[in-house]
Amino acid sequence: MAANFWTSSHYKHLLDQEDVDMVNPLDKEKGVTLEDFKLIKMHMSNYILKLAQQVKVRQRVVATAVTYMRRVYTRKSMTDYDPRLVAPTCLYLASKAEESTVQARLLVFYIKKLYADDKYRYEIKDILEMEMKILEALDYYLVVFHPYRSLSGFLQDAGLNDLSMTQLTWGLVNDTYKMDLILVHPPHLIALACIYIASVLREKDTTVWYEELRVDMNVIKNISMEILDFYESNRMFTDERINAALHKL
Repeated sequence: MAANFWTSSHYKHLLDQEDVDMVNPLDKEKGVTLEDFKLIKMHMSNYILKLAQQVKVRQRVVATAVTYMRRVYTRKSMTDYDPRLVAPTCLYLASKAEESTVQARLLVFYIKKLYADDKYRYEIKDILEMEMKILEALDYYLVVFHPYRSLSGFLQDAGLNDLSMTQLTWGLVNDTYKMDLILVHPPHLIALACIYIASVLREKDTTVWYEELRVDMNVIKNISMEILDFYESNRMFTDERINAALHKL
């Protein structure tokens, strides 16, 4: 996996955190703050997950769709690319890229079922038109590497592949898609950070194992802190705040 990742477009397109946190000038003009920007992306990650559960696609498709959505907003404004259309379109595109194709009409059916708000209610032609715009925004680079594959190998190698650790670390990795980590860090480091958090929570001593891996523990601990900080601030993400942020668009 690593060899493929290091030569991939995903690796070449990794960004610095400050580039990911750049609010587009068009959105800034509308009063969108960095906090609003993060809230909207997190809300859209949850929206993609809700839709995916309705159309029954694998977690990998969800992860790829969220990555596409987050990448788009490092290049395009939310003013020009409405998140309420970008989110389902990214799921549509990811389902094709991950060979689990979902028909656009099915997405439209479930969008109408999930949301009464007219601002979410797009039609098939809107999704197909936005698909082309998203492909261009992504420069047609659709390959995404995720932490899941390396996670399984690491857990086995560390002798931590019992059900409790597997479920906890998998859940932690899922939650990292509510942040921008996948745009900033190589996926195997995200996996190692999730194992680090889980091993502390489950009181497993992994010190020697990490030493043998010869990874930079400062990087692992920094990613872990980002994840834990997210959980801390997540309590304050109310629907009112999310709706107020969306209302600015």
